Amino acid sequence: MPEANTPILVGGGQITQRGVAVADALSPMALMAEAAKRALADAKGGDALAQQLDTVAVVRFTADSPEAGRLSFGQYTNAPRTLANAVGARPDRELYTATGGNTPQWLVNRTAEEIANGEADCVLLAGSEGLHSILSALNQGQELDWGDEPGGEPTHIGVEKPGVNEMERRHAMFFPVNTYPMFENAIRGQLGRTVKDHQLELGKLFSKFTKVASENPHAWFPTFRSPEEIATETETNRYVGFPYTKYMNSIIRVDQAAAVVMMSVEKARELGIPEDRWVYLHGCADANDLWYVTERVNYHSSPAIRTMGQKALGMAGMSIDEMDYLDLYSCFPSAVQIGAQELGISLDDPRDFTVTGGLPYFGGAGNNYVMHSIATMLDKVRAKPGSKGLCTANGWFVTKHSIGVYSTTPKEGQWERENPATYQAELDAMDHPIVDEMPDGDAKIETYTVVHGREGAQFGMVLGRMNDTGHRFVAHVPADKALLETMKTKEMLGASGNVKPAQPGADGKLGTNTFTPAA
Repeated sequence: MPEANTPILVGGGQITQRGVAVADALSPMALMAEAAKRALADAKGGDALAQQLDTVAVVRFTADSPEAGRLSFGQYTNAPRTLANAVGARPDRELYTATGGNTPQWLVNRTAEEIANGEADCVLLAGSEGLHSILSALNQGQELDWGDEPGGEPTHIGVEKPGVNEMERRHAMFFPVNTYPMFENAIRGQLGRTVKDHQLELGKLFSKFTKVASENPHAWFPTFRSPEEIATETETNRYVGFPYTKYMNSIIRVDQAAAVVMMSVEKARELGIPEDRWVYLHGCADANDLWYVTERVNYHSSPAIRTMGQKALGMAGMSIDEMDYLDLYSCFPSAVQIGAQELGISLDDPRDFTVTGGLPYFGGAGNNYVMHSIATMLDKVRAKPGSKGLCTANGWFVTKHSIGVYSTTPKEGQWERENPATYQAELDAMDHPIVDEMPDGDAKIETYTVVHGREGAQFGMVLGRMNDTGHRFVAHVPADKALLETMKTKEMLGASGNVKPAQPGADGKLGTNTFTPAA
């Protein structure tokens, strides 16, 4: 029998708003409130359940992140309070998270620990994105009557830290569509594949995701696509960042919301929550890789995912092979491949790697996608009592990670987890390359991409090593059309060339380092 203070998830709800005119669209808050009401109803705790909530926590809106700027409409000064008012709750705590796709699972892990320690008892976790309607309104010159100022100030939780440093930002590494393709080419190099062969393998990998999405009523793109359709560059499936075609990229322009309800076993019994609603968090962990991409040990692995997987599965007393359901964070193919590798999952594994359809097809709901995967996982393990599921979450650029192991099987004994700070210290202390911010001399390409716009290839990006020192650098490749096209067909991993340091522009600001491949 589980301990009275064992944390459990008892309700999950989600909503996707598709095919709705801007004038008729629900606001992000209205979507979140609907998802929250569905989660509360899913718990079957009765109409009074909302009044029992002592904590309401909201995942930060993408449009409210420090990097996003300020919208002319739709500002929520205290989103947790607005949500609480919408569902009839009067919580003691109103929490608002930092930015990051890892946040929903991190929030579940954090809340579980608080419940086990007696710091919380009945909690609503929720998030929403309305970027499809917001951007449509802006494009049409409309200002929607969205937003709320309910008073008060939420408690901000998590660390709000940019995903790139100043040098990386100058080189356009802030954009995921530029940076993740460089992980991909490094993975290809590690596997020893040709460009052509690897491209088709990416199509095969993500075609399986589209099949799951095609069967999910909440998916933004519920359409099956063949491996060839995903892998082949066409007019409707252009390259974005080589080797990624449009169909391989996460879609953030969605209207989606999801929520879950957590409480202690004791509270669930007190409220009469049926035990067939209870799902236990058997294992969890949070870990960061070396923060800045230019400092990583390599671009085909993640020591943080490997470590947190070991910690979470060890806490659960389970193996990765025992997981009936998986949802590996899938913003881009490289995230899936690195996650699978580090968790000990073969890419030929017959299990689906997603329960939703993944971020490019289900929808990449900003910081809140993983709340959808968790809500879906609840449905999966409840439908097959005793089954086990695992969700991973990723923020920034394979940077910050969280993981959760779920099952309806009761977790015996006292719920406790290892303090993530203990193993994070070891990850932070890893040896890593020295970065040369002003490189000058002969060098080799470590990994690369070709950045595309709607009109075709725009410029190349290179992460490389200096021949004389082994120091790492980042640089752009000259925007020569023939050269950029060559970079998409010729093997460029390990290619030699010369790099020159950035020069100040007319405004005095530094530009980009320039790498010129040898003829």
